Amino acid sequence: MDEQTRLKQQAAERALALVKPGMAVGLGSGSTATLWIKLLGEKVRTEGLEIRAIASSEDSEALGRSYGIPFTSFAETPTLDLTVDGADEVAPGLALIKGGGGKLLREKIVASASKRFVIVADGSKQVEKLGKFPLPVEVIQMAEPLVSRQLAELGFTPKIRINNDGSRYITDEGNLILDCSGVLMDNPQAIAAKLDAMVGVVEHGLFLGMATLALIAEPGGIVERTK
Repeated sequence: MDEQTRLKQQAAERALALVKPGMAVGLGSGSTATLWIKLLGEKVRTEGLEIRAIASSEDSEALGRSYGIPFTSFAETPTLDLTVDGADEVAPGLALIKGGGGKLLREKIVASASKRFVIVADGSKQVEKLGKFPLPVEVIQMAEPLVSRQLAELGFTPKIRINNDGSRYITDEGNLILDCSGVLMDNPQAIAAKLDAMVGVVEHGLFLGMATLALIAEPGGIVERTK
């Protein structure tokens, strides 16, 4: 296990302590969330921890089911007690960029339904301003040329996300992702409002005012950040 993975594991272990029997839990996506799901799954499998879960991606749900984690739906469980997820960038005020793994729409849906939304990350994800990591914007395929033009007018350089085989990356919901670089955000709220107003934009990776706690794994230990 390399140093970065070891730090992520520590943050995931700290987040596991937040889970109590009977909770409805949101399972995030990505490398750090995967570590947490495995820890949670072991507790379900070996200790009989009773929880219900909703996952933010098909991959996370499949992983959870492999450990015997029982799943529910928003029709049955409209509010989650706790969601644990990773982030691509964490700025002051727990402003986040998420979506590097392409699951931002479902991640935001799950986070929005959660009483506590907790981020687990290593220290490399902390920034003073959001934007060095390209901002993912999920867009309806038909609207991509229109949205790309509007994003360029905001100063971004949007690029359609491509798979390793050269094909376009398609989200679980059948949309494209534009990875938008070139803007360090002094006012991410204003940019989020403009993105929200663009016809054809399904969702974007600015998660603002949503996280309640970030568990940041530093070499010296876990740093707890709140708003």
